[in-house]
Amino acid sequence: MLRTLTLTVTRVRSQRRAADFVLLTKPRVVLMVLVTTLVGFHVGSVGASDPLRLLHALIGTGLAAAGSLALNQFLERDVDGRMERTRRRPLPDKRLRPTEALYFGFALTVAGPAYLGLTVNWLSALVVTVTAASYLLAYTPLKRHSSLCTVLGAIPGALPPVAGWVAARGEFGAGAWVLFSILFLWQLPHTLAIAWVYRRDYARADLRMLPVVDPEGASTGRQVVLNCLALLAVGLLPSLVGMTGPVYFLGALLLGAAMLACGLGLAATRSVGNARRLVYATIVYLPALFVLMAVDKTPF
Repeated sequence: MLRTLTLTVTRVRSQRRAADFVLLTKPRVVLMVLVTTLVGFHVGSVGASDPLRLLHALIGTGLAAAGSLALNQFLERDVDGRMERTRRRPLPDKRLRPTEALYFGFALTVAGPAYLGLTVNWLSALVVTVTAASYLLAYTPLKRHSSLCTVLGAIPGALPPVAGWVAARGEFGAGAWVLFSILFLWQLPHTLAIAWVYRRDYARADLRMLPVVDPEGASTGRQVVLNCLALLAVGLLPSLVGMTGPVYFLGALLLGAAMLACGLGLAATRSVGNARRLVYATIVYLPALFVLMAVDKTPF
């Protein structure tokens, strides 16, 4: 009986530790990275997509993304401990040791590009390496020093579809940079809206997000509206350059207009309610746009 109880307790502890290691990788963010990589691969494929090549691309990209996010939590464990919404993460809550997160994250981050290079191509491995390096070495430390971190952070966030594209084609192309531009511009209102909702939390952690250094919200509102306008225009490019057809064009126009309306609402009122509404709008916008892109893809 005692042995059975001991085994049960050991198994439960092991399961909790495994769950904490999964939490280090921020699974929802990894899922978004995989979806954008998949879109880049699908749109970049000439003819039918190669399912095995796609699987390899997703595995390699997913490993690198998971590792980078784990290393981000290692680097920001003190910051996470000061914010209400992150203080229960495995490191600030001391459920995992920092060295465990460091070794785990480093191993995955290195394994991802290596896997891509060996199974797909070295160009996609290079893109993923640049993504991880810019996220960890530029965006992560800049959050403590400048509100420009949002702009810089949008660069690694916009590279996964480029990785998918070059994984499919073995080369860059105009379509890859169109996808990059859409995702880059999408992240700015999305991130700024989240930062407006949690600006007091960010201020407590001394992170220099724009809503922290701009407490009145005038600059935040302008940036949101300008980037929503830019996204509305850039979101139409896939049809204008021949990547997609008229169904996508109409859908992107409607989705972009709805995003802009939500952005204008936040700029006008600067309320938490309208900031949350914009966050929800961005969450709907991106998958809807990608579905339209996949459905209405044309040879490119």
